[in-house]
Amino acid sequence: MAKIAYILLCHKDPDAIIKQAERLTAAGDYMSIHFDASAKPEHFKRIRDALDENPNVTFSHKRIKCGWGEWSLVQATLYAVESATKAFPRATHFYMLSGDCMAIKSAEYTHKFLDDNDADFIESFDYFESDWIKTGMKEERLIYRHFFNERTHKRLFYASYHLQQRLGLTREVPSDIQIQIGSQWWCLRRRTVEWVLEFTKKRRDVMRFFRTTWIPDETFFQTVVRHVVPETEIRSRTLTFLMFTDYGMPVVFYDDHYDLLLSQDFLFARKISPEAFDLKRRLGLLYAAKGVQFQISNEGRSLFKFLSGRGRIGRRFATRFWETESTLGRERELMIVICKKWHVAKRVLERIRQVTNVPAIEYLFNEESTPLPDLGGIQKTLGKRTRHRRALMRMLFDYYETDRLIVCMDPGELDLLQDFAGDRSVTRMLEIQCKFTDDYLIGHAMRVGLAGEQTSSETLERLLPTIRNDMVFESDRIRDADFENLSRMREGATVEENARALSEFLGIAEDQSQKVASAHYLFAD
Repeated sequence: MAKIAYILLCHKDPDAIIKQAERLTAAGDYMSIHFDASAKPEHFKRIRDALDENPNVTFSHKRIKCGWGEWSLVQATLYAVESATKAFPRATHFYMLSGDCMAIKSAEYTHKFLDDNDADFIESFDYFESDWIKTGMKEERLIYRHFFNERTHKRLFYASYHLQQRLGLTREVPSDIQIQIGSQWWCLRRRTVEWVLEFTKKRRDVMRFFRTTWIPDETFFQTVVRHVVPETEIRSRTLTFLMFTDYGMPVVFYDDHYDLLLSQDFLFARKISPEAFDLKRRLGLLYAAKGVQFQISNEGRSLFKFLSGRGRIGRRFATRFWETESTLGRERELMIVICKKWHVAKRVLERIRQVTNVPAIEYLFNEESTPLPDLGGIQKTLGKRTRHRRALMRMLFDYYETDRLIVCMDPGELDLLQDFAGDRSVTRMLEIQCKFTDDYLIGHAMRVGLAGEQTSSETLERLLPTIRNDMVFESDRIRDADFENLSRMREGATVEENARALSEFLGIAEDQSQKVASAHYLFAD
């Protein structure tokens, strides 16, 4: 059975560290602690006094002062790993932790997971090809030598950097090493850890290179593991659940996140708030529990994005000059069917096709699988369609040799609706307002990743009012936009009322529009 040696790097909160070590080792696992040498000596003494008698705890054979972004973090990890390999010969896995991490699964579940998955879990993406680094330095982290800490010696850091730039003092990456990048929270098998330690002794050139790179804790292990372990034995993911806000700050978890954390497909979570006393108490009891069944729904990231994104209405990149200056054509008429229930809009479109000869395309900006003609590649991805929306629409008008075209859009695409409404062409819109049952909203949450098959009923009950209000909000935004040619069909309205809205939208006689509106199955779920 798997036995884990936890590698803990920490610098504060000695009481929390003691509790964490006692919880994890009580289940038969091990811990190797590196406590930052720059931290308060009395804190380290308290930790040593509390844990010295615990045979499943060891301490790094050497303590050093650590700084964010420095090689010292990697060196401290290596010291702790070296101590762990010597002290715990029965350890099968080595799991990197911080003092802010806590287990979100039981030891029983964790051991079985590692027994069933004979692989190394470490994020490792190609440094230059991936978009893992969103902003700031990228190539410069490697090709220049970084001797100072950007946070504590900012002036020296940038003076050294700019001097190397001016003098052209770049360096080459070791030729046989492909630099990788990823999260520093990994779980490696014993054999892999031993190979990595052996690599550090043999490849002094690589060690010299990484010692002066910037933020090497995101590249060193990620690169070396790929160098010593076959790709088929690596899972490029972390087993620690963590998220970041739009501002690049870690999302902090509190007392009311217990159920959410347990439903994620991860073994640990970071960061747990120091004030989340009840959450820490419950998670602490969880690790030692037996027979706990976990319902994995894994909706955490999409749910956070949904809930936090609701406050960011209106934020988007500026339109490109060729979009603002282009037009679909004054003589053309674009008709947009807007509906949250896509199946309802598709049925209405099918009836319109049967009654008129106007070309109609379904959710081309929402569904990548929407059938479209070959337009030279602009139609291939949703990203391309959205970026070049006016060019795409002009090409569709030309392809169908028509001046009238119908498309479907989701009510959440207000920026697209406003863009087309501002065109010189005639833009007509038909909003189809539907009723939303709880069952439909649950299905919608699952389709968009806000919930999963195993999401608890309690979580869904808390989520449904937010989703319902969000749909109402989207409709209100369309109303507030005051579009010039906007008609509405409503579930529950009479056939005559919906026929008048269709007649106004399509510019056809009401006897024809009644053929569309009278279909009894239009609003069925």
